[in-house]
Amino acid sequence: MSQKNIIITGAGRGIGLELVKILSKKHKITALSRNIAALENLPNIKAISVDFSHPDFSKLLDVNQFNTIDIVIHNAGKLINKPFETLTNQDFQEVYQVNVFAVAELTRFLLPKMQKGSHMLNISSMGGIQGSSKFAGLSAYSSSKGALITLTEVLAEEYKEQKISFNALALGAVQTEMLAEAFPNFQAPTTAEEMATFIADFALNGAQFFNGKVLQVAHSTP
Repeated sequence: MSQKNIIITGAGRGIGLELVKILSKKHKITALSRNIAALENLPNIKAISVDFSHPDFSKLLDVNQFNTIDIVIHNAGKLINKPFETLTNQDFQEVYQVNVFAVAELTRFLLPKMQKGSHMLNISSMGGIQGSSKFAGLSAYSSSKGALITLTEVLAEEYKEQKISFNALALGAVQTEMLAEAFPNFQAPTTAEEMATFIADFALNGAQFFNGKVLQVAHSTP
């Protein structure tokens, strides 16, 4: 396989960091994260500090920082675990800003650098799948991940003539820092490295077979 130019968001920890470690062995990686401390000593990585919680984050980026892009993995995410009656509009805004609005904004920003054969992969959640088991406290998070799935499907239709593929992976529980912060006593069945290995392979090869699809990646059934 030829070397790819790959952008990974949320690359400072968890699944994103594991993706960087795996994919940088053979490909050129631009890693976007609010905190880039864990990325600074990794070889063959271009790390850019980006705060996706800020609505105007793209104004701080220069599109000329990026070469022609083969793959984008929208992995950055925000999770708030609170009972619905205590969730504020600000809570919803913060979750949707990172999980939906920032994905849309960064996609618009990067599209001029994408071409025929490019693949954009959105990391969603089983919580965003209609009919799947839901968890109390995740109304903002799960609904935002459902919105991300629909956005993926629409973009695949809108850009199919340009031969740019858009897919989403709906992940089950993965043992990451974000999960541990939201559910301190929960132990997920899958490690960040295990999930990143699957995501990396799909990012590289999935567009050969899928476009506008949402694949459920979980041990559990709905």
